[in-house]
Amino acid sequence: MTDNNEIKRVVVSRLPTRYGLFDIYGYRVQASGLEQVALVFGSLPLPSPTLVRIHSECLTGEVFGSLRCDCQAQLELGLETIVANGSGVVVYMRGHEGRGIGLINKLRAYALQDQGANTVDANLGLGLPVDAREYSAAIAILRDLGISKLRLMTNNPEKVQAVEEAGLVVAERVPLVTASTAENSDYIRTKREELGHLFEPRS
Repeated sequence: MTDNNEIKRVVVSRLPTRYGLFDIYGYRVQASGLEQVALVFGSLPLPSPTLVRIHSECLTGEVFGSLRCDCQAQLELGLETIVANGSGVVVYMRGHEGRGIGLINKLRAYALQDQGANTVDANLGLGLPVDAREYSAAIAILRDLGISKLRLMTNNPEKVQAVEEAGLVVAERVPLVTASTAENSDYIRTKREELGHLFEPRS
């Protein structure tokens, strides 16, 4: 198994899903012991530039079906797009709950949103960063998979910047736009207006 000073590849297994047959790679972050996974569609080495989604964990959206965010819809669209493309990777980042503030703090932020705060002001009202995520483990996983040039599925320019600053090449930013709902329209508007996320339709 692959081992470096950032992550350790522990296991690879088949993962049949309703989207298609993936290989799931299990990693352990050396410093924290946190376990991470990557879903790979296609055989390594993958075509370059490789279609990639770096996706942040969201228990409320992806397990319980919360309509307050677009996380589940983005994950599903990412998987569907990779299968339609014929190859690609989803790096699923555990520890990114609530843009990195943690599950309980995310619920505390929800409570402030119930009182009228938006997602940015709620984090700030708790004395927390607007976005506490970092991507070093995701970058290490991509390097382990032999990926150095990618088509990154994201609406977040800061994620593109983080990947490029780590030394990988983002050949294209691929928009990941899902339908807004009555429950998440304010959330999406805040991401666009205050966080600079780009929601142009896919061509």
